[in-house]
Amino acid sequence: MSGGDGVSIRVLVVDDQQMFRVGLVAILRAQPDIEVVGEAVDGADALEKVRELAPDVVLMDVRMPHLNGIEATEAILGDEAIEHRPRIVMLTTFDIDDYVFAALRAGASGFLLKDAAPDELVAAVRTVHAGDALLSPRVTRTLVSEFVGTPARREQPVPAFEELTEREREVLLLIAAGLSNGEIAEKLFIAEQTTKSHVSRILTKLGLRDRVHAVVLAYESGLVTPGEQQGR
Repeated sequence: MSGGDGVSIRVLVVDDQQMFRVGLVAILRAQPDIEVVGEAVDGADALEKVRELAPDVVLMDVRMPHLNGIEATEAILGDEAIEHRPRIVMLTTFDIDDYVFAALRAGASGFLLKDAAPDELVAAVRTVHAGDALLSPRVTRTLVSEFVGTPARREQPVPAFEELTEREREVLLLIAAGLSNGEIAEKLFIAEQTTKSHVSRILTKLGLRDRVHAVVLAYESGLVTPGEQQGR
């Protein structure tokens, strides 16, 4: 089961509800470029399966026994014995719940609603595998509201910000506003490929996995203050 380049995206599906898990697996296995390498029934099982199967992407339920999705994400991404760190997408029942912010802090690359359409699920897997993150403007606004409620989360400035060029800082502010690469390109009157290059350099300089964590860092550090980037 491989795509046009002969490489399959290896996926691990983690959920304690068998019926839901079977549905996800069926959708993903119908894709020529996606290979479901395994299933896990809880967070502890997920940790073992990641060590054993080295998936590229993990679809992780949030609420599970024996390590919930957030604890499992922290354990997987913090395990030095795991050389191939997967990108993790959290599965949640609610549009926004108390777990979303904690999941992103734990290192997840985004989240997906459990009632998402099959094509959204497939797109999510391909998106995070490509190094992008599942972060819509609506989700960004919710993250901002978290900071409004708990301003103490914003810590000291990040020295690495000083390494960013003026244009890169400009792009980072727009990422923090939830704009896509295409929207940033349009706003700054530059090519989308140029925007992608700026984003890549920003993530490299700041030592971040993806743009989700660039948003979190931008608000935590105080580079952006809640309400500052709400205009679109």
